[in-house]
Parts: sequence; C-alpha cells; structure tokens
Amino acid sequence: MAGSLTLRPATPADRPALRDAIVELQDCERHLHASRLAGEDIADRHLDWMQQRSNAAGVSLVAEVDGTFAGFVAGWIGQADNIAETIEANRFGLISYLCVLPAFLGRRIATRLPAEIERHLRQAGIVRLRINALASNASAHASYRRAGCVPYEILHEKPIGSVGDE
Repeated sequence: MAGSLTLRPATPADRPALRDAIVELQDCERHLHASRLAGEDIADRHLDWMQQRSNAAGVSLVAEVDGTFAGFVAGWIGQADNIAETIEANRFGLISYLCVLPAFLGRRIATRLPAEIERHLRQAGIVRLRINALASNASAHASYRRAGCVPYEILHEKPIGSVGDE
C-alpha cells in the first residue's frame, strides 16, 4: 500500500471531511438505487445522527493516508428484541457507515476500517458484528467478505406502485 495509513478516532475538526464523505457515500448509493436522496440534501442531518449514535454507544474512526483524509467508519452497539434469536445475537455491533474516498480505493482501507471498529466493539463485550450494503454494491460486498463477513439476512424489495396509484 502506497503511503502510510493511520486509523484514529474522529474529532470535531474532522466534521467538514466527514460531511464531504457522507455526501460521496450517499451519492454513490443514489446511483445504485433510486430510493436514496442526494447527499447534499441529507449530509448534515445524517452526520449529526451518526455522531450522536457513535458517541453514545460506539465509535467513529477516520482513515488518513499520509495525513490526508481517506475515509471513515462509524458503528455502535445495536440492541434488538427478536424472539427468534439468542441473547448474544440481539446485542451486536453495527457498522452503519463505511466510506473510502475514490482516490484511495484499492488500498484495502475498507478491510482495515471494519477490523479496527471490531476491536473497539469487542472491548464492550460484543461478539457479533453486522454491516449492511445495497444489494447492487458489489465492491462493498467484496470488501466485507475480505473482512471476514458472511451474509446473515437478505432483505428483498419489490416496488408495488407509487403513492396515489389506484
């Protein structure tokens, strides 16, 4: 990997770069699925929500290559109440955001970021880690497999009309 990779907790000074990365991530997903809103339209609310959740029960980590922002990951402890699952499955680590900027793709940063957040969440007693991706995001699925993830549940969707259709 060219350049020195540093993974560290996000700080308030990272907000502008995190916001730009959320725009990038959202716009990338928008190209993959029509349900996604434009990044600029949701970036501030999304970033506020992400920081609130990760500060309360998780962590946001920044990836830098030679001091330049390259991406981030954010995750926290999730709690479900699924009566069909074990107690340990109902309390899990959730990676909610993972973004590597286009200029830094191909350097396995998307494999290193989940490993680092896994280390943080394991310290809180978490034994399962979950992450979601759009079904059409083949590069995300490949990265997650390289990070040791396997499919757990698959959500299927079928458009059945638009509001007002009769």
